[in-house]
Amino acid sequence: MVKKPDTKKARIQRHKRVRAKISGTPECPRLNVFRSTKHIYAQIIDDVNGVTLASASSLVKGFDGDGGNCEGARKVGQLIAKAAAEKGITDVVFDRGGYLYHGRVKELAEGARESGLNF
Repeated sequence: MVKKPDTKKARIQRHKRVRAKISGTPECPRLNVFRSTKHIYAQIIDDVNGVTLASASSLVKGFDGDGGNCEGARKVGQLIAKAAAEKGITDVVFDRGGYLYHGRVKELAEGARESGLNF
């Protein structure tokens, strides 16, 4: 009998390894990414104080696009960069959340970079 690998458990293990090395500070917070099959979410987090400073997702009102594709992910990256600029945040540490830096995660990062976030 062939056992199917638990991909969710594997992603969480990868995320734990990444989080052991990456932490957000008030000066340089963490840009966290979570993706589901239909939507993509991004948060800017200060881990020292345990506070979410800004967030954006494909579920916000007025979002014109599909969160399940690369084009929508790029728009979410631009939204999170705009929200960060309003709070005065320019430098962040990118946390890919255990996902490969490919596809929607990469597009979100590139959208945030082209809109003014540095990482």
